[in-house]
Order: sequence, then structure tokens, then C-alpha cells
Amino acid sequence: MKQTLILATLLFFSATTTTLLAQQDNFLEDAIERLENSRNYLLLVAEMMPAEKYAYKATEESLSFSENLMHIGFALDWHSQSLIGDREARVYQTDTVFKPANKTKAEMMARIDQTFTEAITLLKDFEPAQLNDELDYFGLNRSKRQIVMLLADHITHHRAQMLVSMRLNGLVPPRYVLYQ
Repeated sequence: MKQTLILATLLFFSATTTTLLAQQDNFLEDAIERLENSRNYLLLVAEMMPAEKYAYKATEESLSFSENLMHIGFALDWHSQSLIGDREARVYQTDTVFKPANKTKAEMMARIDQTFTEAITLLKDFEPAQLNDELDYFGLNRSKRQIVMLLADHITHHRAQMLVSMRLNGLVPPRYVLYQ
């Protein structure tokens, strides 16, 4: 009887731990899939906008098409490498890697593609247990899992502004891609 109780307890904890780890692994797999799809869609949007329209701003206060594109890159780098990872954050005001000035359309697209590759690589190597680690995010306590979700949301927000810029320039954006 005692052995049966011990065996049942071990099986219960083993099943619970396996389920929790599988859910965490699935979260990272889902996040990686979403980033891969988001990269492909964003690069398609960037490719479809003519280079001469990259400076276009929907309003005086808006970011230009190129500024939105490179801002996505900066935020992707910051969220992934500095918040989820442990690299020191770049300083937006002095950073030149993600500023569109003196960059061609091709150079900007290559930088964005590389930044997605770096973020995806980080998530592939990320320890699922660390998703619960918390950090300060603009004065709020957020888990690294929440940071991954915020990252995806931020990409969507700025990409939507880029799609509006395309429409205002008489271009038809690429068809919406699910799960990106």
C-alpha cells in the first residue's frame, strides 16, 4: 500500500511537471512561429513600398514609413536582447544601427531581417523556466512571457501604421497573413 501511494505521488508530480514544461515549450514555439511569420509579412510590406516613399509621413507628427520600420527593429532588439536576454540596452537617442538616416531600403530590410534572426535565435535557446522571471517595464512588473507578448503587439502596432502609409500612397498592402 505504501509503495502504491509513493508511486501514485511520483506519477502525479511527474505528469504535472511534464504538462507545465510542455506548455512553456509550446509558448516559446508559438512565439517563434509568430515572429517568423511576422518577419516575412513585414519584409513583404517593406519591399512593396517604393524606396522614394520611405520618407512619407501620414501626418506631420507621425513617424515616416522608414522610421516605423526601423523603430520596429529597435524595439525588437531591445525587447529580445535586453529585456528577455541580458545584453545592455542600446540608447535610442544615440543609436545609429536602427536610425534610417543614410540607409538604403535594402540596408534597412537587411537590418530588420537580421534582427528577427537574432530574436528568434535567442528564443530558441531560451530556458522556459525563465519566462516567469519578472522585471521593471516602464514602472510595471512584467514577466518575460509578457515581454514576448508585448513585443509581438508592438510590431503589429507599427506595421499597421506602415500599411496606412501604403494606402495613403495608393498602394494595396499585401494580403493579411494569419498568425503573425
